[in-house]
Amino acid sequence: MPLFDDLSFKDILASSATISTVLQFLTGSVICHRYIRKKSTGETSAFPFVSGFLSCSLWLKYGLLSEEHTIIFVNTIGSALFFAYVIIYFTFSVNKRTVVRQFLAVCCFILACSVYTKYEPNSETALEVIGLICCGVGVLFFASPLTVLAQVIRTKNTESLPFPIIISSFFVSLQWFIYGMVIEDSFIQIPNLLGCILSSIQLLLYAIYPNRKLYSDGGPSYQPLRSDANIL
Repeated sequence: MPLFDDLSFKDILASSATISTVLQFLTGSVICHRYIRKKSTGETSAFPFVSGFLSCSLWLKYGLLSEEHTIIFVNTIGSALFFAYVIIYFTFSVNKRTVVRQFLAVCCFILACSVYTKYEPNSETALEVIGLICCGVGVLFFASPLTVLAQVIRTKNTESLPFPIIISSFFVSLQWFIYGMVIEDSFIQIPNLLGCILSSIQLLLYAIYPNRKLYSDGGPSYQPLRSDANIL
């Protein structure tokens, strides 16, 4: 089959990682459908959507600078989806002022990065700086569940951990880590390696503290996209 003979391991991995990541992005549509049906966002936070838009936008900028088409494609879709999620959240949110403040702060940061890359005469320096920023943002987002992990260890209860999301995050991070090794890009490798490690720790906690509801009720009990964190 000549079509498959022309495909390299990098192409297959890029396609697999792209599909997995887009499917992961689309989980937000399930949450937004619930908002639309209830005409309310309830007690959930806009932060996961706003931070998702920030992350995808920064990685899109990195992809454009590095001319890595897979990164560009994935994060163009991600930026569009998370922007739509923010709009839907804003529409049905009671506390619209907080959403606006968070989103404006993110937009100002993205604009500042764009202005820097435009006027930085050395393209290699611009690429390294944006790569470091992407890594830094990734590390912060991956570190945010550590407070939840501390609670799990203290209470010996894993009900607050979203098992399906953890599993999907592990495999998505693993694919991007391997992809980063294939193209020899440490800025892609580092945050996704941390993602793999953190997901592995959370899965290990499931083995140490089994969630009885996971087996008796057919799934874990948790509230997705709830966050106590605020940008401002």
